[in-house]
Amino acid sequence: QVQLVESGGGLVQSGGSLRLSCAASVSIFSINSMGWYRQAPGKEREWVATFTSGGSSYYGDSVKCRFTISRGNDKNMVYLQMNSLKPEDTAVYYCEAVVGARRLNYWGQGTQVTVSS
Repeated sequence: QVQLVESGGGLVQSGGSLRLSCAASVSIFSINSMGWYRQAPGKEREWVATFTSGGSSYYGDSVKCRFTISRGNDKNMVYLQMNSLKPEDTAVYYCEAVVGARRLNYWGQGTQVTVSS
């Protein structure tokens, strides 16, 4: 069973920054990609960013140029640096990993990010 543990959420003022972390309990050789999604109250889960095993990164339109996804040196960790935060970034942020030849999806428990205006 793959476990993902997120950390780094919290309360920040508009324009501020936060850094989320996610650690996966699986060999780096099994990970196809890791990424972040978010879900605000009353809204559907939204894709935020993905970092692939090949080293490529992709972003949703709403966070481009403000958020940066990166991989840790041990490669079973992924980070999300969030700058210029806006109240509309308020959501529960979930880490996701795509693992193995069957490309199974695994999710973390979520971490709350609240941006005050």
